[in-house]
Amino acid sequence: MSITLLRTLIAVAETGSFVAASGRVHVSQAAVGQQMRRLEEITGAMLFNRQAKPPTLTPLALSLISQAREVVAAYDSLLTEAGGDTALTGSLTLGAVPSSLHGLVPKSLKRLIQSTPQLQVRVLPGLSDELKDMVERGAVDAAITSALPIPSPRFRTYHIAHEPLVLITAPDAAQDTPENLLRALPYIRHTRRAAAGRIAEDWLARNGIEVQSSMELESLETVASVVAHGLGISVVPDICVPDAVFASLRRVPLDTSGRNLCMLTRADCPKTPLIERLMEEVTATVAEYKEKLQSH
Repeated sequence: MSITLLRTLIAVAETGSFVAASGRVHVSQAAVGQQMRRLEEITGAMLFNRQAKPPTLTPLALSLISQAREVVAAYDSLLTEAGGDTALTGSLTLGAVPSSLHGLVPKSLKRLIQSTPQLQVRVLPGLSDELKDMVERGAVDAAITSALPIPSPRFRTYHIAHEPLVLITAPDAAQDTPENLLRALPYIRHTRRAAAGRIAEDWLARNGIEVQSSMELESLETVASVVAHGLGISVVPDICVPDAVFASLRRVPLDTSGRNLCMLTRADCPKTPLIERLMEEVTATVAEYKEKLQSH
């Protein structure tokens, strides 16, 4: 049985359709269908209910997914151990919280690709809880996300940076104590579905501050953009490698609580050498930005 067929089966299970799986495994939709028919011939079993639109996996197929992942992981691990420098080529699927997508991720990937030009990288955005699930089921090889509240042996965690909470305002906004500003001005809330949003809500609750919430937004970069336009203020983690909009805001330190940003991967991920190489560039990118701040 071909490893390619198992990879495609896993892709269909994780993406939910032949169309989406074709993008994951880089073949046409028709080729995905052909591969799955070939797998059914080899196993002698019906793996898909083709009466459904799109076709769905049968209970038997679903029961095979975990074993298929183990076989593919073992195969990839064997190649990694035998491959030496070739372990740093191929492909990498990286998940990332939106706040890292305009600064940390592109800067780090640029450094990585300069040293490994044959590498193909796919980046998927998501909130921290979504990214944890994506890492756990193998939809991404690694994710830049908020650290897990409770460490798990199923994951390997690489610390990137501690991002303390700050009050952000437009550069020309009125100046006062954070408490007075939070009580007086419209508050731009970051969704509670995001780990960073929950951290900010916990800080407000601990300090007994009731805000005048004017809107709730899904991403930190959108919160920063709205604040930059003078529509309100917010409490957010101080992004370790910000984009130009976030960097232009007035940032008032609150306290040491905040978000621990990390790189998360499965403990059995066969692409550990490549992920650790990326982590080296992430660390260098954060250090470079800190040096730039200190030089100013």
